Amino acid sequence: MKPSSEQPLAPPRKTGRPRSFDRDAALEQAMFAFWQHGYETTSIADLTAAMGVTAPSLYTAFGDKKRLFLEAVQLYAGDPQAMADRIADATSARDAAHDLLTSAAIGFTGEATPKGCLLASATASGSPDSADVQRAVAAIRTAIAHHLQLRIERDIADGVLPQEADPATLSGLVIAVIQGLSVLARDGATRDTLLSITTAALAAWPIRCPS
Repeated sequence: MKPSSEQPLAPPRKTGRPRSFDRDAALEQAMFAFWQHGYETTSIADLTAAMGVTAPSLYTAFGDKKRLFLEAVQLYAGDPQAMADRIADATSARDAAHDLLTSAAIGFTGEATPKGCLLASATASGSPDSADVQRAVAAIRTAIAHHLQLRIERDIADGVLPQEADPATLSGLVIAVIQGLSVLARDGATRDTLLSITTAALAAWPIRCPS
């Protein structure tokens, strides 16, 4: 029926994301949600509630949950080249390892962020549905280990570390300890406890004996 002149037309339906949508702020909130609950157990409803957006807005801005998660991981991990430079520019491989471990201990116990590591907690279930997500997360850890291994090899070549030091084992040790720190942080371990573990782990770092 055609409306009469006394009956105002209903306002047109809004589509897409609202003007107030702040993509960067929403992505940060999604990162916190995934960090707290993991990739698989965080639902679209959880994400829209945390981000303050509707489901259509989420899909318009990010595509789907998987792509949103991968963007959140990139935000969490930061610039990969900056990380590579940070490791390469460290005074020594041990200093690079110390930096990685202490940064992890501090980051995993922040007062305003979820405990532990997003990379460790996000794909803990390991179901086949999240295989490509797991590969993306593993690639970040592998890249960090690779750059640390290169820094260790440099120290061996420069005579800072003994020739028998194993770069792959040492870099793997650091990554393994970081993963363990994440688990302990989620279990409630304090920052001081994690920093003490970091000190103990670095005590295993090889030292070149003077000739």
